[in-house]
Amino acid sequence: MRFTCLVLLCLPCLLPAPIAAADRPNIILMMADDQGWNGTSVAMHPDIPGSKGEIYHTPNLERLAAQGMRFSAGYSPAPVCSPTRISIQTGKSPAQLHWTKAAPAEPGHKLTEPRLIKQISSSEKTLGELLQSVGYATAHYGKWHISGGGPEQHGYDQSDGDTGNENAFQYQDPNPVDIFGMADKAEKFMAQAQRDRKPFYIQLSWNALHASENALKATMAKYEQKLGASAGKRAAVAAITEDLDTGVGKVMESIDRLGLTDSTWVFYISDNGAGGGGGRGASLRGGKGGVWEGGIRVPWIVRGPGLPANSWCHTRVVGYDLLPTFCELAGVPADAIPKQVEGGSFAALLRNQGQGEVKRPRPELVFHFPHYQAADGPQSALLLGDMKLIRFLEDNHVELYDLAKDPGEQRDLSQTRSDEAAKLDRMLGQYLTDIDAQMPELNPDFDPSAPPPQRKGGRNAAGGQGGKGGGMKQGGGGAKGGAQGGAKGGNRGNQPAE
Repeated sequence: MRFTCLVLLCLPCLLPAPIAAADRPNIILMMADDQGWNGTSVAMHPDIPGSKGEIYHTPNLERLAAQGMRFSAGYSPAPVCSPTRISIQTGKSPAQLHWTKAAPAEPGHKLTEPRLIKQISSSEKTLGELLQSVGYATAHYGKWHISGGGPEQHGYDQSDGDTGNENAFQYQDPNPVDIFGMADKAEKFMAQAQRDRKPFYIQLSWNALHASENALKATMAKYEQKLGASAGKRAAVAAITEDLDTGVGKVMESIDRLGLTDSTWVFYISDNGAGGGGGRGASLRGGKGGVWEGGIRVPWIVRGPGLPANSWCHTRVVGYDLLPTFCELAGVPADAIPKQVEGGSFAALLRNQGQGEVKRPRPELVFHFPHYQAADGPQSALLLGDMKLIRFLEDNHVELYDLAKDPGEQRDLSQTRSDEAAKLDRMLGQYLTDIDAQMPELNPDFDPSAPPPQRKGGRNAAGGQGGKGGGMKQGGGGAKGGAQGGAKGGNRGNQPAE
C-alpha cells in the first residue's frame, strides 16, 4: 500500500505543469487609427530616411523603440479599419472572414463590390476568450468597430462598449478623442489585476488619428505656428499625433509606476496605412484603401522582458500573427487555437534577437481588397519572400516588385520576370479559391461614357499616391475561377472615415 501511494503522489510530477499566473506576462496592445509607416518621428527602417515623418514629434514612441525592437516590415491585415480589427481578434485574414472593407460600397463603377458580413460572429473564438481561458483579466478600450454586441460579448471583462468612429468626435480638449481617458482606464485596470494577482491583456484601440481637429489647443497652436496657418489638416494631424504620443507615454509611466515593466509586453501598431505615398520625403507608394505598401505597411514597435534595446527585426509580420503570438506568450495550449487561424506566432523572433521566420499554414501573405476606395480600384496582393505581386481586378493585369531593392514599388518587373509573375499570380488565385474569398463582379449597368463617380475625402482621409491606374482589360468569374477570375461586387467614389 505504501508503494501504491507513492506512485499516485508522483504521477502529477510526470504531467506537464501549467504555467502559474505569476509566470504569465502581461500584454498591452496599442493600435493607432490611420497612422502611416512614416507617421511618427521613429524611423521604421535603419536605411530608409523617409521611414519617419518630417513634421511629427513622438518622443514617447522614440523611447519605446529605444527600449525594444522595431519591425521594419510590419503589416496591417487590411488597408482599412474594421477588417484589420476583426482579423486581430480572430487570427484570420479579412478575405477568409468576408469582411474586407469598412466604408459602404461605391456605385457606378465597372465592377460591383461584394456584399460583406460586417459583424463579428459569436462563433468566432477571439483573442480575448483565449486569454481568459488561461486566467487573464482582459480589457478593450477605445474603438471596437466590429459590432457583435461589443467587446464584453467576445472575451473582454471591461470595455467602452460597442463603439465606432463616433466615439472620437465627442472628446475634445482637455481629453482629445479620449486619449487620456483611455490611458487612465488602462492604469486602473492594471492596478486591479495586480491586486487580484492576475495577468492582464489590455487592448487600447486609440481613436486617434480620427477627429484630428479635436487635438489639444496648445498642441494645435504649436503646429499651426510651425507649419503656417494654411497647413490646415496637416497641422491637425501632426497635433493629434503628438497628443496620442503623450497618451502612450502615460501608459508607459503607469507600467513603470506599478512595477510591471519587467513582466509586461507592449506592442504598438496601426490599423492601416495613411498617406504613405504623398508628401516630401515619403518612402512608400500609395495609402489607405489600397494594397500598395503605403496602405498596409505600418509602424510596429515592441518592448518586453529580455528584448534587446534598440534592436531591429526585418522579418515580415502581419496583424493576424498577434493572436498566435500572444497565445504562445501567455501559455495558451496550441490545440486551443482554432484550426482556421492563418497567422503564425512570432514569439521566436522576440526570443532570438529578431532573427528567424514566422511559421504560418501558408508561406505567402495575401492582402485582398476587392473594392473601390483608392485610385486603382479593386486589388489583391501577394507577398512571398521579397517579391510582391499586385493583381488589378478590373482587368486582371499584374505588376511585380522586388521589395528588397524597391520598397517604393517604382519598378514593375512583371515583363522582365514574367515566369515568376505568372507563378505568383497562380498562387494568389489558388489562395483566393481555397478560402472562398469574395470577388467583385461585372456591373451590368455600368456606363463607360458617364462621368466617373466623385470620391469624397473622409473626415481624416489622408491622400497617398495612387498606382499607375492603367487602362484595364477584362476578366470574369469569382475566386473559384482561379488566377484569371474576375470579381464579385464593385463601386468607386467616396472615402468615408473608417
